[in-house]
Amino acid sequence: MINAKTEKPFSGIISITKHGKVQYLTIKGFANKEKKTPLERNDQFVIGSISKQFTAALILRAYDEGKVSLHTPIRKYLPNLKLSWADTVTIHQLLTHTHGIVSLNKALSFRAGTQYAYSQIGYDLMAQILESVNNKSFSVLADELFKKCVMLNTFHPDLKKYKNLVKGYSEQENGKLVFETATFENYPAAGGFISTVDDLIKWNECLYSGKLFKANTFEMMKTKQPLAIRQHPLFGRTEYGYGITVDDKEGLLQLGQTGYTPGFISMNFYFPKTQTSLIILDNFVWYPEELDKAFKYHTEILKFLRNSLK
Repeated sequence: MINAKTEKPFSGIISITKHGKVQYLTIKGFANKEKKTPLERNDQFVIGSISKQFTAALILRAYDEGKVSLHTPIRKYLPNLKLSWADTVTIHQLLTHTHGIVSLNKALSFRAGTQYAYSQIGYDLMAQILESVNNKSFSVLADELFKKCVMLNTFHPDLKKYKNLVKGYSEQENGKLVFETATFENYPAAGGFISTVDDLIKWNECLYSGKLFKANTFEMMKTKQPLAIRQHPLFGRTEYGYGITVDDKEGLLQLGQTGYTPGFISMNFYFPKTQTSLIILDNFVWYPEELDKAFKYHTEILKFLRNSLK
């Protein structure tokens, strides 16, 4: 499918691994479209909401260390927050998008813990909480986590250590693909980390081995949480654990997340039964206003893999 002749070609890396060994790998397209620089395996991409897994993992590790409570109002960790909702919103609600925060200076859109609304700001607040309880910057804390997982090419964007970041492109109304300048407008904790296909393979091995957390904490992360149910633009009804989606339809457990940020599309799903990872990193965003079309290549590949695993 990705090799079909089309005016809207796929540009990116697709990897399927089982038990940590590569079963399928294809690399197609350009790291720099203007210079016709071909993509390479060690190229870095912005991974969008896959970043939320990193932030959730850091919070849960802080929980294991007794530095935070998941059900204590966040005022305890961020005393300078101005509005009264800081006395009711909890880290659990930040993790599960059930907090109702739309702005630091506005009232909640609903009473905390009563509804679901997919959010970026909640993950930024968790980054601030992590800085408060650790007396370190969020970027340094993330770097320490990546080193623990031997992910030497994954970075918080503020560190400026990335050397192989590809250019991301978005389709314009006239159908032309242009270099995207708004890629990093999202909160890094929610969608701004930079990584490679091989580092995300390592991440899945590190995360799903359970070695990052206590056993009960890991179970919480991959357990469907009450109210954490989204009408996803690609998948319809989608249920969340902490930082990841939890899908057990058709008797096949699938954990992970998609990612989108201007200029980049990504997908990282893990199937525990067979220890299979699907990772897709893409730097050509066609149909940016229609995500079902933008993710067409990715969802079709996911569908094919799921059928082969059932």
